[in-house]
Amino acid sequence: MPKLLPIVTSHQGSGGRSALTCRFRCGDACFQEVPNTSENAYVGDVIAGALSRRSMMRAAAVVTVAAAAGGAVIADPAASEAAAAVPAGSRKPRTSRAARGLRFTPVAPNTADTVTIPGGYAQNVVIRWGEPILRGAPAFDANRQSAKAQAGQFGYNNDFLSLLPLRHEHGLQLLVANHEYTDEILMFKGYDPENPTREQVEIAWAAHGLSVVVVEGERRKGKLSAVPRHHLNRRLTATSRFRLAGPVAGHPLVRTKADPRGTTVLGTLNNCSGGTTPWGTTLHGEENFNQYFANAEKVTDPVAAARLKRYGVVGGASERKWERFDDRFDLAKEPNEANRFGWVVELDPYDPESTPRKRTALGRFKHEAAQPRLTHDGRPVVYMGDDEKFDYFYKFVSSKRVAKGTSRAAHEHNLGLLDEGTLYVAKLTGNSPADEIDGKGTLPEDGEFDGSGTWIPLATAGPGGKAVSHVEGMTAEEVYLFTRFAGDKVGATKMDRPEDIEPSPHTGKVYVALTNNSDRGKAGKAGADEANPRNLNKHGQILELTERRNRADALSFGWSLFLVAGDPEDPATYFAGFPKERVSPISCPDNVAFDPHGNLWISTDGNQLGSHDGLFGVATRGSRRGELKQFLTMPTGAETCGPLVQDRRVLVSVQHPGEVDGASVEKPASVWPDGPGRIVRPAVVSVWRADGGDIGV
Repeated sequence: MPKLLPIVTSHQGSGGRSALTCRFRCGDACFQEVPNTSENAYVGDVIAGALSRRSMMRAAAVVTVAAAAGGAVIADPAASEAAAAVPAGSRKPRTSRAARGLRFTPVAPNTADTVTIPGGYAQNVVIRWGEPILRGAPAFDANRQSAKAQAGQFGYNNDFLSLLPLRHEHGLQLLVANHEYTDEILMFKGYDPENPTREQVEIAWAAHGLSVVVVEGERRKGKLSAVPRHHLNRRLTATSRFRLAGPVAGHPLVRTKADPRGTTVLGTLNNCSGGTTPWGTTLHGEENFNQYFANAEKVTDPVAAARLKRYGVVGGASERKWERFDDRFDLAKEPNEANRFGWVVELDPYDPESTPRKRTALGRFKHEAAQPRLTHDGRPVVYMGDDEKFDYFYKFVSSKRVAKGTSRAAHEHNLGLLDEGTLYVAKLTGNSPADEIDGKGTLPEDGEFDGSGTWIPLATAGPGGKAVSHVEGMTAEEVYLFTRFAGDKVGATKMDRPEDIEPSPHTGKVYVALTNNSDRGKAGKAGADEANPRNLNKHGQILELTERRNRADALSFGWSLFLVAGDPEDPATYFAGFPKERVSPISCPDNVAFDPHGNLWISTDGNQLGSHDGLFGVATRGSRRGELKQFLTMPTGAETCGPLVQDRRVLVSVQHPGEVDGASVEKPASVWPDGPGRIVRPAVVSVWRADGGDIGV
């Protein structure tokens, strides 16, 4: 019997997110009071997961092997079929080979300061923080960086990635990237957090936002290289102009002294993941925007104060002290500025002169991502998660169909698709009584963790920005501006940090990454439930949702837990019924994406098993359903972001490398990507098969 992939002993920079990352990425959200204090049923009280009693009995029958230091890596399944025998009692036969698209030797968990990939694969750095992409931008020099230079260079901490075709330019594609946040301690020598300089602040403003850059591929390889100074290249920063679109545009609560009409916002902040639309635009989720705004404690109006608190906007001075250099970040001076963030941004990357739009009909919360699919009659449906403990997940169903073709009229029509339609929030119901959940992951008596759910309408936006509320006591504009309150009022189901949500282009099933919830079971907090059978949930899970009749606009759905993450030796973990001695350990699923074969690829954030974060592929259907294999690991301190899996290429964002407690420019914790003596730089990496073949085939 093959050995389990080893669990690595924790050391500095691994075994969970560092305090430095918590501080700069989300404003220490996990250490603040949980914003959701509503009485809504917690997801664990109502959800169940997709574990069958027979599957768990089978898993329990498997003889597990204690992980040894430096333990062996699982061999390529194609080369060790005898070891893949299924234990007695399995309910489904196993084929002799790994799922198509996953035929690679899995990478062992490790703490190497590099991007570790399978044997037979190659990689290159596509573009790094600070590389020039606009005309006139200088080469990167960490010791002589300026705001003007950064505004023409690739931004910091790249996250979401989209790769779009350029039909009339052979060999070229258009890469779109989010830049989630800055870590000034790792950017500037001698940085003083209490006294940042104006130049440092303005560099940080320019390092946020989005990048559009043309890339060139090599024939028969997956290698990509940036094409600087291409006319489509673009930088959008914290000071670029964005338009508020949809039902909230012009509302008094989004008007400021600088924008009395309430229609134009400077900048986009904390863009995490996103999505790519069928009509050729990209969507970008503004996530932990709350941390950029200061002096919430000075807001005396009780209604305004409660609204800020529900969104985690609390306290006095901000971490980065931007309020010292621009009044719009000071809520005592501009109380409405925070209401202009927390939206989904839509960008037309093919038009460098276009103004990106913040789509207010999709609601305001901590958007992790926004991924669309189409209804049977061609209307877009966008799935979205609110990345906060005990918050909700949503969908938006447009009332307008996608116009076909490439005419100007079709293009203009499609740019309005996300301004009209209905916003819904999910409520889930489980099948087992609460007294059968013991907090240890023990199966309930019915042997199943699954259930049903309904989509509760919150508001409907119509032509001309007119909208109707479906929530008693709230206007439509209030629903869109304070969507979390609307979810509270209608009894939405509390979730464990719903992050990326992706519908499968092959089956239509929708996959929800629930990263973790360390507050489960603590005093005064909701305890374990069917969907989340473990108290102090460190490792997270992935929920599989099936819309009624597989129609994206359905008002009801079924659901089950597809994966319960953690050490495969832990009886509480589950891998869709696949034998657990044949999978890679995984912890804290974050972003998800699909490959051309229908496999789900999962990136992790804050791995609690001692290894560095990584990227994993898992089969979602067929006899190998649940077979999960690690494809790569990150350098020290880094998170895996923005996965994009094509036939012959895997793209990942290496975000915040070297972000380890105690690290600084003077005391780096990583030497990636350029070696000793060079500043650590977030970057985009491309991985491909060395022989030019398809990934995992």
